[in-house]
Amino acid sequence: MTARSSTHSQPGWPPPAAVGAPAAPRSAGRRAGGPWRRRLADQSRAYAFLVGGLLCFALFSWYPAIRAVVIAFQKYTPGSPPQWVGTANFTRVFHDPEFTAAWRNTFTFTLLALLIGFAVPFVMALVLNELRHAKAFFRVVVYLPVMIPPVVSALLWKWFYDPGAGLANEALRFLHLPTSNWSNGADTALVSLVIVATWANMGGTVLIYLAALQGIPGELYEAAELDGANILQRIRHVTIPQTRFIVLMLMLLQIIATMQVFTEPFVITGGGPENATVTVLYLIYKYAFLYNDFGGACALSVMLLVLLGVFSAVYLRLTRSSGEEYS
Repeated sequence: MTARSSTHSQPGWPPPAAVGAPAAPRSAGRRAGGPWRRRLADQSRAYAFLVGGLLCFALFSWYPAIRAVVIAFQKYTPGSPPQWVGTANFTRVFHDPEFTAAWRNTFTFTLLALLIGFAVPFVMALVLNELRHAKAFFRVVVYLPVMIPPVVSALLWKWFYDPGAGLANEALRFLHLPTSNWSNGADTALVSLVIVATWANMGGTVLIYLAALQGIPGELYEAAELDGANILQRIRHVTIPQTRFIVLMLMLLQIIATMQVFTEPFVITGGGPENATVTVLYLIYKYAFLYNDFGGACALSVMLLVLLGVFSAVYLRLTRSSGEEYS
């Protein structure tokens, strides 16, 4: 009796619930809602980032594009209300003498870029793929021009092309070869710009080609060697068929990129000499910021947008077809 009384008189009685005992209904409800709340919080953060990205994209990409299409049909002068003029901007731009020169130069630049800037990276990727030593070093060397800002590259090549003391003509004099006007000659200016663009942008293309080449199974080359194929035959019958999709995709991307060439003509030649390097994008710049004709600039932009939209649709169609083929 005494022991029992002393037990009941201890502080903290009754003893706490045993570990693992079922909690109160309120606690059980809180635990059940915990994962749901965490999932809702995670989704809310994800949607917040998504909405922020979409707002930035809409503000800086969609809205300017839609606004440019509207201004293309207006007479727009800063500080005065716009006036609807229909297709007058397109008609005026179409009859501009620089219009034909700009489109001719742009298509010529694109064609030369495909002939020079498309074959050179593929050949360099083949050479790098066959190297046995210092592969990492040469990959860095090839990719280094991509890391240089485009304006810096253009200024560097502008100095190279100087007809007087430029490095290009100095090298020709050292080799006892005739010099050239390079970017200062109407016949050589566009080719000179293609060389600049090829040098500045081929690093990424080379690495993509190199990754595609390293994905070709070695058994195909071994079988071709057993059949007596030389290196050119292996490239023709193994390398090119195995990389044809990558080649086609990069060709379309290069067409889309070279149709928008602007930095090289703007920095190196200023569109000259004799409008030999005026491109569509450079003409858009002239209409907007030199002529103060935003309606004409937007009309040209719409024309370029439609053309690039066709190439982009072809690119998306091919990538979708390839994804369905490999899925």
